Amino acid sequence: MKKLAKSILIAACVATTVSCATTRNIDTNSEVHYNASYDFSDKNLIVDRLSASLVDYAATSAGKPVVISYGIGNETSEHINTGGISDDIRLQLIQSGQYQLLNEGQRFNIQDESEYQKTGTVPAAARIAQGRQLGADYILAGTLRSIVKKPPASIRLIKRKMVYYSLNLELTDTETGAIAWADKVDLAREQSQPIIGW
Repeated sequence: MKKLAKSILIAACVATTVSCATTRNIDTNSEVHYNASYDFSDKNLIVDRLSASLVDYAATSAGKPVVISYGIGNETSEHINTGGISDDIRLQLIQSGQYQLLNEGQRFNIQDESEYQKTGTVPAAARIAQGRQLGADYILAGTLRSIVKKPPASIRLIKRKMVYYSLNLELTDTETGAIAWADKVDLAREQSQPIIGW
């Protein structure tokens, strides 16, 4: 009887501590935050604000500026793939029709393809014409930074943490080296969590 009561007690403890996992779809355009850390809602906000600012800048330029993106550096304490931000900004700029974008990552692939075509396996009339690639008018690059602020150590029932994110983006003129455009997005979030809880 004691063994049965012990087994029931263990089973009850396990049942209360183990939860069933559930999955649900989340609208990627909605704002959803589970804690103070960077998430997809932040990426969408950053991309939309900076892309709109860049499109406004292009409206003041003559013609379509040719831009090459050298990415966004991550100077936060988190592992954030900033390539997703760069890719989405590049996509919005292309879709705006205000810019011509160069893919820095494809330059060496184009060079390899050109060399391959010169080996004699591709007829001369079908080879890539040399010296026709566009040169960039501007380099697009930026930096994502964060500051994490925790209150001083003391006895409390709720843990608090504040996280501040700042993404600076710049267009640098490749001829003069001057910064032709710059903008930033700041995000701040506070997380409160009970010391004891589920």
